[in-house]
Amino acid sequence: MRDVIIACDFSSKEQTLTFLDRFTGRKPFVKIGMELFYAEGPAIVREIKARGHKIFLDLKLHDIPNTVRKAMSVLSRLDVDMTNVHAAGTIDMMRAALEGLTRPDGTRPLLIAVTQLTSTSQERMQNELLIGATINDTIAKYAQNAKEAGLDGVVCSPLEAKLVKEDCGSEFKTITPGIRFADAAADDQVRITTPARACEIGSDFIVVGRPITAAADPVEAYERCCREFIGE
Repeated sequence: MRDVIIACDFSSKEQTLTFLDRFTGRKPFVKIGMELFYAEGPAIVREIKARGHKIFLDLKLHDIPNTVRKAMSVLSRLDVDMTNVHAAGTIDMMRAALEGLTRPDGTRPLLIAVTQLTSTSQERMQNELLIGATINDTIAKYAQNAKEAGLDGVVCSPLEAKLVKEDCGSEFKTITPGIRFADAAADDQVRITTPARACEIGSDFIVVGRPITAAADPVEAYERCCREFIGE
């Protein structure tokens, strides 16, 4: 089932809750990233969850396996619906993350891996990160590693969602930021597309920030995303 995730990239609890108060109908799935989590801590996760929202906790863990295992064990207590690591951390790290995230009763949130950030271009990847493979080959390999580690899917740009599905199967989730309306600016994103095109390509979730949060009418912008991506 496809869904639209709103990136609540705010710096305070007050800004975030004021924004979410606008949504008096259905409760959108929201992403809590580094800025908000570091500003407000786990309490903001609990408060937004108590309001009835699904939560993607986007902290992109990337460290040695033991450290990531322990960190995920702590995050597993927050009752989020999805969280993530960097696929570049290796298969062993991703397996450790999965172990830490799994609760004693066997339940856990969805765990996904970041392949390459949507601000990364082919040139930057090769010239600055010294990755000689193409961006598509790199993303495909990172996705295969994530699947081998037992993860549920990957974060990739919508331009690579079809490739990931072909390599890893239709059940392997693709979570795609870099979404912009056809009549909007790209901002600092490089590999982007529209909600409608993301649906055609095969994204399972789209993560949308500024096109919704900075809109004159965020609720209408969210509803537009839902119409274009989900068809409702």
